[in-house]
Amino acid sequence: MTHFKHLFASLRIGSMHAKNRLLMPAMSINFGVDDHGYVTEQLIEYFVARAKGGVGMMLVGGGAVHPTGLELPQLPALWDDRCIPALQKMTEAVRPFGAKFGMQLMHGGRQSYHDNKVAPSPLPAEAVVKGIPRELTLSEIDAMAEAFGDAARRCQQGGFDFVEIHAAHGYLINQFLAKNSNKREDQYGGPFENRIRFLLQLFRDIKDKTGAGFPVGVRINGNDYIKNGWNIDEAVRLALILEKEGADYLHISAGVYGSSELTIPSMYVKPGCFVHLAETVKKEVSVPVAAVGRIKSPELADRIIKDGQADIVAMGRALLADPALPDKARKGDLTRIRPCIGCCLGCIHNVLQLEPGACVANPEVGREYLLKEDAKTNIPRKIIVAGAGPAGMAAARMAAIRGHKVTVCDEKGATGGLAQLAAIPPGRSENMDIAEFMKNELERLKVEIHLNTPLTRELIRTQAPDAVILATGSLPEMPIIKGLFQTQMELCTVTDILASQSVAGDKVIIIGGNQAGMVLADFLAEKGKDVALLNRKRHFGEEMSANDRFYLRERLKRDNVRLYKKVTVKKFLPYGVIFRSQGEEIQLDNYDTVAIAEKMTSIRKPAEFIKAMGIPLHIIGDAKSPRILMHALSEAEEIGRSI
Repeated sequence: MTHFKHLFASLRIGSMHAKNRLLMPAMSINFGVDDHGYVTEQLIEYFVARAKGGVGMMLVGGGAVHPTGLELPQLPALWDDRCIPALQKMTEAVRPFGAKFGMQLMHGGRQSYHDNKVAPSPLPAEAVVKGIPRELTLSEIDAMAEAFGDAARRCQQGGFDFVEIHAAHGYLINQFLAKNSNKREDQYGGPFENRIRFLLQLFRDIKDKTGAGFPVGVRINGNDYIKNGWNIDEAVRLALILEKEGADYLHISAGVYGSSELTIPSMYVKPGCFVHLAETVKKEVSVPVAAVGRIKSPELADRIIKDGQADIVAMGRALLADPALPDKARKGDLTRIRPCIGCCLGCIHNVLQLEPGACVANPEVGREYLLKEDAKTNIPRKIIVAGAGPAGMAAARMAAIRGHKVTVCDEKGATGGLAQLAAIPPGRSENMDIAEFMKNELERLKVEIHLNTPLTRELIRTQAPDAVILATGSLPEMPIIKGLFQTQMELCTVTDILASQSVAGDKVIIIGGNQAGMVLADFLAEKGKDVALLNRKRHFGEEMSANDRFYLRERLKRDNVRLYKKVTVKKFLPYGVIFRSQGEEIQLDNYDTVAIAEKMTSIRKPAEFIKAMGIPLHIIGDAKSPRILMHALSEAEEIGRSI
């Protein structure tokens, strides 16, 4: 039986027949090309994994049509016929699995990470990328339009089923479309008809060079969400024109660098956040329309199709987290879907730091060519995992998949570890999704989980394991600050408060400007507390992705929250504190609570007696060294594979 019948209904897009309505949209992943920009086995196997997983359509992200348009350094180069053999190798590898495979054609314009940027006007990007681009001449605009057509022809010769023109997200074409980035006074600037001219010119060149039967889609913004940017009324006008020109589908997205609504929103944003834009366009055109915007569940995707809001649903980060999401959803195995948690850390933050793309939930992203199969062990071992947090359960899962006999114990009464607490502050409930997935997986794999069971010598003697994995986590570290332990204020930690082991008063001083301190400030402020957050570092939430931190910083713009950075605490008072912040001495009085949310310290008490008993010991996650979840899960899976 096929579940989600609307999502898994077939669809005709021009001359192309897609087996379902799920599209993996183009994502600039920043890996998988060689020094010439030609695709390698790494990128090929990344897409093969997702084609095997049952998606109907996929797009390669960031195919650059011209050297000046290479948005990121490690993206496919399409400006030379020598790229074609590698493209053919990739499409041939994907073809047996039935996914329609496309290439997105783009030029980064002023949002490119290099010093030879070009744009319609010499205006810097609103955010992220620095530098003023050079204004394109009329002859260069003609050459750029032809570059799009030539790139499309190369993709067709390379075996792709379709191409998509990237005219959204503040890249070159969008820069021509929007008033705030296009200040030209010639035939490419000013009125709407002039601003869309470049897009229509390159669209026609693509059609001329690929022929009428080759499907061409266009991705446009429904709203730039920035002052004097492109808007939904203009998007509808353009959609009608593109339909007449022969566009085979329209993909409606939103946002540019620096917009008030981020193109890649974090967990704070409602799932399906841009679907209303696609719905507005769909009402006016007859060609298929794709919706996007933090769509992570098959239930929501199916409902979007059922309710007529769109014909296609783009699920990008969800397919990073679990390439097999389509097949699992089609079979109704929803608890087996590895979840995207909307943290934006591996998928976008890494990439904008010019690092290879990754995924917190799925350490296999970018390593598919190295990890094609999880081979069964030839020597099954008996393993105890101490700690039922995400890292411990991830290690147990992988070890069990490989055929080991695994038992998990935890001194607490519930699984999840610190993820339980991380999921409590406003907007952060998805932090628990990975732990829930891991718990479901351990149940499926028949791994025993013993709660309220600390790891003791007696337990080890009884179980007689061949190895122990210690994943006992961490706890807040108390700083040494003058007067801290003499103050009359209630002294507690972030974990005490979130676990309801301590109750904060009405006026709270938080020591720590990391993610834990910031989400605690949000948690307390929403309860009406007055909060002063003292960050001893230069920046807030350094371990967070920029996208996730953006929304949290916006939430903390409240009258009852004060943020201080570059803090040096001089001393604590009975009911306050004296400190310096950015050269100014400040005294806070009449506070009743001090909450510590700064450094964490590892918990690994059983390590000594395990070693003394001569049992092989592996310490992972926060128990080894406090770290972000992405690194802890990656380490956990490696242990599960190698043991």
